Amino acid sequence: MSFLQILRVASRALLRNKLRSMLTTLGVIIGVGAVIAMVSIGEGAKSQVERAFQSMGSNLIIVMSGTSHRGGAFGGMGSMPSLTWDDLKAIQTEAPAVRVAAAVMQANGQLTSDEQNWNTNIVGSSADYFAIRNWPTVKGTAFSPTDVDSGNKVVVLGQTVVEKLFGVGFDPVGQTIRIKNIPFQVTGVLDRKGQSPMGQDNDDTVVIPYTAFLSKIRGGLQKFIAGVIFISAVSADAANSAQSQVTNILRDRHHIDRNADDDFSIRNLSEVAAAQQQGTKTLTTLLASIAAVSLLVGGIGIMNIMLVSVTERTREIGIRMAVGARPRDILSQFLVEALTLSVAGGIIGVAMGLLTARQLASSFNWPLLIRPDVIAISMGFAALVGVVFGLYPAWKASRLDPIEALRYE
Repeated sequence: MSFLQILRVASRALLRNKLRSMLTTLGVIIGVGAVIAMVSIGEGAKSQVERAFQSMGSNLIIVMSGTSHRGGAFGGMGSMPSLTWDDLKAIQTEAPAVRVAAAVMQANGQLTSDEQNWNTNIVGSSADYFAIRNWPTVKGTAFSPTDVDSGNKVVVLGQTVVEKLFGVGFDPVGQTIRIKNIPFQVTGVLDRKGQSPMGQDNDDTVVIPYTAFLSKIRGGLQKFIAGVIFISAVSADAANSAQSQVTNILRDRHHIDRNADDDFSIRNLSEVAAAQQQGTKTLTTLLASIAAVSLLVGGIGIMNIMLVSVTERTREIGIRMAVGARPRDILSQFLVEALTLSVAGGIIGVAMGLLTARQLASSFNWPLLIRPDVIAISMGFAALVGVVFGLYPAWKASRLDPIEALRYE
């Protein structure tokens, strides 16, 4: 018998018991659907974590001052100024793994336009701040190094601030706003970043040159930086090298003994992001493995039904052998039936998995990332389940004695 003949005979046999065939494939449908849905959602969650940390900056490392200690009470990180402007220059020039570095100072303040006012976060930094945070402007331009050197009263607005002060869609470039009653000219509007990993609105902020920040918003600490240092490594792989180089530079400049603790603190956000992604990947793998168990259960269901089918169709098998069907034809017929059940279940499972993943992604507001390789592997595994669990019933059918089969009641 040709393959097409075997396929036609197998299809007719399955269609004679449509409900049973559908129930048999249910385990495969659930297994494949669960694998597709879990992996797609897991990839979306991993992408969301990566996007959230990427919004904070490119290969970002944050250097903070040390802690204060007075009367047995310890202050938090940054409570004891220890980072100087000379430290910043040394990091910029002496650390090969550092792409750019910038001092960052923050304060809350009231902003007013001609008609509205809004209290927001005010950031004072250099022009490198926008490169470190991967934060381009969508309208106008960011301030320049010349603006920083001259202490010009210019400001770049986040989109939330624009909406609160001027309204949605308004172009504020060239307008004047007052920050703590001091006039600043708007030079640009930053691209929308959305929420930070901590749930804060990144767009509810304004950025001004740190020289203007120190002279107009909040006084400085002379040679010390009244804030933190943002550092961008030359690449993600170089983040750890940059951290090590910055640590060595600061310990040497601060004359810290070999066994003494640092008087500063460094946070490598690349490591945090990698840990978050690894945790998400592990959870996704666990859920996909649990879902794959359903495929094995579905395979057992297929074997069970095929064994029942062999018993029910013993006389049919005997008649086919009597009219010339060879054992390998019987083996092929039942094997194709099992394979058809598993592949059909796999196709339906893929459709259900994609639909479920889309619904879950919409509910959690996560991106939906569909991996074709996972779909192909799931379909291949479903077909393998059909072959493996259908092989024994098919072999049993092919080993029947024709005379005994014809006598079977």
